[in-house]
Amino acid sequence: MKIDMPSRREFLKGALGAGLALGVPGTGTAEAQTLAQGAGTRPQSARQRTIVDAQVHLWLAEGPDRPWPPGGAAAAHLPYPFTTEKLLPLMNEAGVDRVVIVPPSWEGERNDYALLAAKNHPDRFAVMGRVLLDQPQSAALLPKWKQQPGMLGIRLTFNRAQTRWLSDGTAEWLWPAAAKAGAPIMISIAGRQEEFARVAERNPDTIFIIDHMALSDDIAKAGKTGEAIAATAALARFPNVSCKMSSAANRSQGSYPFDDMKPHLRRIFEAFGPRRSYWGTDITADLSKATYRQRITHFTETLDFLTEEDKDWVMGRAILTRLNWS
Repeated sequence: MKIDMPSRREFLKGALGAGLALGVPGTGTAEAQTLAQGAGTRPQSARQRTIVDAQVHLWLAEGPDRPWPPGGAAAAHLPYPFTTEKLLPLMNEAGVDRVVIVPPSWEGERNDYALLAAKNHPDRFAVMGRVLLDQPQSAALLPKWKQQPGMLGIRLTFNRAQTRWLSDGTAEWLWPAAAKAGAPIMISIAGRQEEFARVAERNPDTIFIIDHMALSDDIAKAGKTGEAIAATAALARFPNVSCKMSSAANRSQGSYPFDDMKPHLRRIFEAFGPRRSYWGTDITADLSKATYRQRITHFTETLDFLTEEDKDWVMGRAILTRLNWS
């Protein structure tokens, strides 16, 4: 199967998706809270633009009926559950139209709450679900994977106990199966760009989306962001690979408008282009770093290398197109 890669001209001929655009900054007033909670009321700006966050984690509390896997899993981003009831008011106030839910690793390999959120709010949420890579029976799920309401594809993390799975053959069954099922894969490959390059080259029909520009907290803290960004930008040579410019605020060593990230974001954007670059927040990783609204304006108001047309793609149209989320 050859992946259809429309030209920029063909894309631009398409109708710009109707969506409510950027909101005014939250004021904390009763009026703002009413706006945030009102059904279907979202702030607007003069330019209509669909805003889609390419990654947010949602999860429920750990309990006897919902145990989390012992040891090896990442610690939860927050000491409390982050649910649709918490996220929707934030989205409404900031002007975020849709969110791609990425189930977190600390809950284990489960997608039930994410799918429930998509079922209850199909116009706001869709899911990139987790797959048990090391269990052979998982292969039988792929042919009907996208028949689950709200499920758009797959999300994989290769860290901690799963680090070796990218190169030791554990994941090899998935690449052709995902291609056959038409299921894009969001993939966390921080520090493993060379290993991933071999996978992408051998599987040209599989759609891959790199998480967070392949950056991690450890890479950022070690001052190796530039080196990692260069390795990620090199992956743009594969037409089946695209990149989430997500978690930029969280990886910054400064405060808004995160000037230290600007050259890195520019390098990724220039490598992948507007149709293969996606805005996203991973907002729960550091709620204190910036408001939801600032995470939007970081891209729409401070990245002067993006044209208004580019912003339409990066802020929503590109990820909707890549995931075929109509």
